[in-house]
Amino acid sequence: MSTIKAAVCHEFGKPLTIENVELRAPQSGEIEVALDAVAICHSDISYADGAWGGSLPAVYGHEAAGRITALGEGVKGFKQGDSVIVTLIRACGTCPSCAGGKPTICQTPYDGDHGPLKTADGGKLHQAMACGAFAEKVVVDQSQIVVIPDDMPKDAASLISCGVITGVGAVVNAAQLRAGQDVVVIGAGGVGLNAIQGARIAGARRIVAVDMSEDKLEVARQFGATDGVLATQDTPWRAAKEAMGRGADAVLVTVGAARAYDEAPFYLAYGGKVIMVGMPATGAASSYEAGNFAAVGQSMIGSKMGDTVIQRDIPWMVDLYGQGRLKLDELISNRWTLEQINEAIADTKTGAAKRNVIIFSS
Repeated sequence: MSTIKAAVCHEFGKPLTIENVELRAPQSGEIEVALDAVAICHSDISYADGAWGGSLPAVYGHEAAGRITALGEGVKGFKQGDSVIVTLIRACGTCPSCAGGKPTICQTPYDGDHGPLKTADGGKLHQAMACGAFAEKVVVDQSQIVVIPDDMPKDAASLISCGVITGVGAVVNAAQLRAGQDVVVIGAGGVGLNAIQGARIAGARRIVAVDMSEDKLEVARQFGATDGVLATQDTPWRAAKEAMGRGADAVLVTVGAARAYDEAPFYLAYGGKVIMVGMPATGAASSYEAGNFAAVGQSMIGSKMGDTVIQRDIPWMVDLYGQGRLKLDELISNRWTLEQINEAIADTKTGAAKRNVIIFSS
């Protein structure tokens, strides 16, 4: 066991506490990573606020990058000192989902209550989302790790672990967007901006951003949106269709709001797809006229983590970043210390930040 600092959630909706916790050494197939950066994702906040339930006490955080410091037995393809990205995509490799090329929906359960973390007095401490990255170090399965170039900034790299693969992947993997098609992205936050630049990279003709904030629409244009529509108007889908000259081939809902899902089909063209990315709180429901979907060949597709295969997709994205074609540095709004994590979370909740990143001192 080693002692590390972590931000611990003891009660939903309450501030996290910075405290010493115990982290065991990596076991077979596991890797220990000393973190340099972890970004704050809205999923972390939703869990900490109790929107999806879960086990407490817990350490959240799942969008991280750092350096390998120890290897468990049987680990191959990695070595101590490697610069790596840490993701929450823990994949067994053998279940029907993994065997079918869908590791993001691996069917082998993981019990975070019996993971590598313990409280300082040896009590239960839940490793949330198989990561627990609001901490100085993590121990995760080797399936969650991708090696990156040593000279890649870790704050930028951390963003790929969730927000970037989720947004870009929703476009290229889930929507399977073809060059020349039209896209609407509902929500211009961290994931939405990545869906927008994913659509730009994929060669979309028109990319319409829809958001409640004019400021965020302006940022969306910087990431590749050709048009912006305020969601506060009575029928924003009409403005979006006017900008495109037709309905959208793909509508990506990147916010966890039931109303956004209610309205998403109104933006669609015949044969179009709603890509369901944002996750509303447990119990939130939307309704549709099923006959409308059947009549014009429309569909709804769930997309978890952009249907990403990390060893395939992350090296591609890292290369795009190196070429200047994938914006990462521009996604970072502010950098904070672990001791400032509650301030960083509060800032994220305002909706103004693209991504806040916790930086660990080496």
